[in-house]
Amino acid sequence: MTTLPTPATRPFPAAAAARPLPSAGTTGAATRPFPSAGATDAAARPGTPGVRSGGSGTDGEGLAPGSPGPDASATDVLRRCRALVRPALVDAVGRLHPWTGEMAAYALGWSGTDGTPDPDGSEGKGVRQALAVLGAEAVGADAAHGVPGAVAVELVHTFSLLHDDIMDADALRRRRPAVWKSYGTGPAVLAGDALLAQAVTGLAEARCDHAAAAVRHLCGTLNALVSGQAEDLRFEHRPWHGPGAVTPERYRTMAEHKTGALLGCALALGAVLGGAPEPTVTALDRAGRHLGLAFQTVDDVLGIWGDPEKTGKPVHADLRRGKKTYPVLAALAHGGPAARELAALLASPRQIDDATAAHLAALVEEAGGRTAAHEEAHRRLDTAHRILRDTALTPEAARQLDALCTDLLDRAW
Repeated sequence: MTTLPTPATRPFPAAAAARPLPSAGTTGAATRPFPSAGATDAAARPGTPGVRSGGSGTDGEGLAPGSPGPDASATDVLRRCRALVRPALVDAVGRLHPWTGEMAAYALGWSGTDGTPDPDGSEGKGVRQALAVLGAEAVGADAAHGVPGAVAVELVHTFSLLHDDIMDADALRRRRPAVWKSYGTGPAVLAGDALLAQAVTGLAEARCDHAAAAVRHLCGTLNALVSGQAEDLRFEHRPWHGPGAVTPERYRTMAEHKTGALLGCALALGAVLGGAPEPTVTALDRAGRHLGLAFQTVDDVLGIWGDPEKTGKPVHADLRRGKKTYPVLAALAHGGPAARELAALLASPRQIDDATAAHLAALVEEAGGRTAAHEEAHRRLDTAHRILRDTALTPEAARQLDALCTDLLDRAW
């Protein structure tokens, strides 16, 4: 059989290369190379036994050796967690069918459509995988305990993006053509399905006494995520004002399910896999959900006023699509002349051109929508901070969680 290139020479499966599926009893990881984050040591392998806070495998506060110090920035924390999770994530994607694996690698920013490394690809910040790692460390477990949960939430997040882009007809994702634009709608759906299946399978196979509990938690989150997406799609057909209009409160419920549930799950999975008691798991899940609501509100602000160079989307993108987001709904609920004009323009069947979109953005701001979104994001973030402060967590992991949460608001203002 032809020897495949090593990861150092060709770290992604090529679209045109015909390669055999793994034989019985082997995994795809052995025959399909993906990018490596460096040597995979024991601390980076999912399920590697760790020790509790104060043991020889940690720094005494529940963090692995080499972790950022007390003044670590959110960027440092994210970088550390990505490096820790990368080998297991590469292995998980390598277990997929070569074609769906290729699309997954593209979606994750590892490669272009030809299977070779793409210098323009973006992996995203990796917030969810970092939360899973910190969730384990926060309850005194070794970081490696959180890695299976980190891989699972990263695969689920990528699956949701693939399907969301299709449902929303978004042609771009992280400044590149979305998977469905590059490969087709059917293949993109299939790749998303493959990622979801691998997320559950990988978590179920984690070498950990708490794998079953972790899978149950993930499955509950998946149901919430689907419910949130269903509501988001239904909102598109609801009126902007009057009977049946979407209120800010209904929007919060949708956003908690669609966005908050997975961030809560990430923190909770780390805690579950780390052997935390149920009250601690529940508290971390709640904190993550509030963080997710703040995250979604910031994202809504960026969808209207964000810098296209940073967001990868055209300015006023959400307004052009007529998407119901928190700033717009809060502006409409505020009332007044600007809100009434905004409602009339949004209800108009006319195409939203550049000038109209700019005027709509100005009306949203004049009616108080932007200020309300700022206040909502701060309120949710403060709640997340309070829950974390009230929960018994290892000091350094708690500090890193605090830095990560605070950095969220810096994305927009």
